[in-house]
Amino acid sequence: MEYQCGAVGRVLYVRFDHGDDLVAGLAELARKEKVRCGWFHLFGGLAGAGVVTGPKEPTVPPEPVWQEVNDTREVLGTGSIFLDGDEPRIHLHAAMGHHGETLTGCVRRDTEVYLVMEAVLFEITGLDVTRPWFAEGGFFRPTFAPAEQET
Repeated sequence: MEYQCGAVGRVLYVRFDHGDDLVAGLAELARKEKVRCGWFHLFGGLAGAGVVTGPKEPTVPPEPVWQEVNDTREVLGTGSIFLDGDEPRIHLHAAMGHHGETLTGCVRRDTEVYLVMEAVLFEITGLDVTRPWFAEGGFFRPTFAPAEQET
């Protein structure tokens, strides 16, 4: 386990509209507002998404199991934003309901908003955390800068 302590900076309340790309929009917002580290919660609707529902087998690196969502879903999700160089990396997990059935997974691509999606983004200040590619694990992993030594 590794960790750092930070504080909540700005709080951004965001509305995504029908047809917007949710994941691309979150990354665009992080770039525009220079959010280096953040945590967000969201709820609303998606008309489609590419979702990883788990690994095929419990191996490292994992082989992801993809499910393409091509119907409207009610969504409740949470995630983080950390930079990989200058690129914001979004990690979003969500429960997505449709007519009483729920799909839960890591929402990664083709995230088309249905009607509206609301999000609250909490900027976290005082952290030195990035999300570079972790080749051994096969994913973008939060990475902590070494702590400064006290003398």
